[in-house]
Amino acid sequence: MKFLISLHINPAVLDALTDEEKAAIGDGHGKFMEALKKSGELITTQALVDPSQAAVVSVRNGQPVVTDGPFLEFKEYLGGFYLIDCESKERAIELAAQIPDCAIQGLGVEVRQVMFADGQLEA
Repeated sequence: MKFLISLHINPAVLDALTDEEKAAIGDGHGKFMEALKKSGELITTQALVDPSQAAVVSVRNGQPVVTDGPFLEFKEYLGGFYLIDCESKERAIELAAQIPDCAIQGLGVEVRQVMFADGQLEA
């Protein structure tokens, strides 16, 4: 079963962390990735740039309209994700609980099963 573990970031929360706390998060993610690779459960992981560098695309009157920066007015934004393949939702939750962001109030980690991938419904 495939699961997406999404990491929701709040810049104000991250800015309030010390350099040591930020380094610990980075180290924790490094260890988490290595463990997932070793267990064979990691498909891919990606980190995203700050939403101020995003482009929002919509179509109005048949023409694309592009707006710079984040569109949604939220404190949190998608900061990255892990796509994993494991035996169950319980295992996905167990893995997600190892991500250092889980221990920081104001950051979010969400687990969702993949329903559709590569043109096929997932089992």
